[in-house]
Amino acid sequence: MKLTYSLITIVFVVLISKVGYAEFPLNSLSVPLTTEQEQAWLSRLKSFYFQDKTIVWDESVISLQAPARAEDGALVPIRIQAGFPQSAERYLQSLHLIIDNNPNPLAGKFKLTPLLARANLELLIRVDAYSPVRVIAETNDGKLYMSGRYVKASGGCSAPASNSRADQTIGEMRFNTKSADSPAAELRPTRLSIVHPNLSGLQRDQVSTLPIPPRYIKTIEVTLDEQLVFSAETDISISENPNFQFYLMPEKSGILAAVVTDTDGQTFKHQQRIDKVGKGFP
Repeated sequence: MKLTYSLITIVFVVLISKVGYAEFPLNSLSVPLTTEQEQAWLSRLKSFYFQDKTIVWDESVISLQAPARAEDGALVPIRIQAGFPQSAERYLQSLHLIIDNNPNPLAGKFKLTPLLARANLELLIRVDAYSPVRVIAETNDGKLYMSGRYVKASGGCSAPASNSRADQTIGEMRFNTKSADSPAAELRPTRLSIVHPNLSGLQRDQVSTLPIPPRYIKTIEVTLDEQLVFSAETDISISENPNFQFYLMPEKSGILAAVVTDTDGQTFKHQQRIDKVGKGFP
């Protein structure tokens, strides 16, 4: 069974590496959410996470793309894009990723720094029921901006895991980065891939039908030469075998490192050197 899990993991990671998130049909159209779709946000989520703070819907600052309908609720690709580059003078300092109708709506809270070329982020999430998926960005002057899309998907948080007992491969990580001399040379796409089942606690063993205890990634910290690039607090709404694509400046080089902890109390570490010209995706 461990071999099965490993093979599935390899196929999945290679697929994402070769295809890329851009190949998924993501909805970039700005379609206002209806009053019915906004019910959970307006009635409880906004006040719970942000109290009485003002949040402005402004896609010139932050935008989110997602498929209007996803075939697999456990693997829903999303792309978050910032409207301006990161700089010491002006930057996005945090992102809240919220899936309104998931069991735990807050999928992740990301702390960002000017070491990112731009506060763009691409990842795969779980959507448990038809739901708005929204991102709230905070600029370094403390202002809040929002974007979102309505995604038709279901069952993502309870979908069977590939193999929850593949302890030998849990925590394996790698970075992949595109060459700095690529057509998009002003941004250097860099991907962190993590092998982890991210068990939600809502899945069941396919043989015994007993609930599988939760075990998911709790924190992520990425540094370049020991300086923080970004960190994240994540929950069950992040997909199995998480992949996070972020963007460095092409001239950056050094030791890129990741430290990941999960709810079992385990800590996983990985580091590798990146040069000014990357090796490219495999």
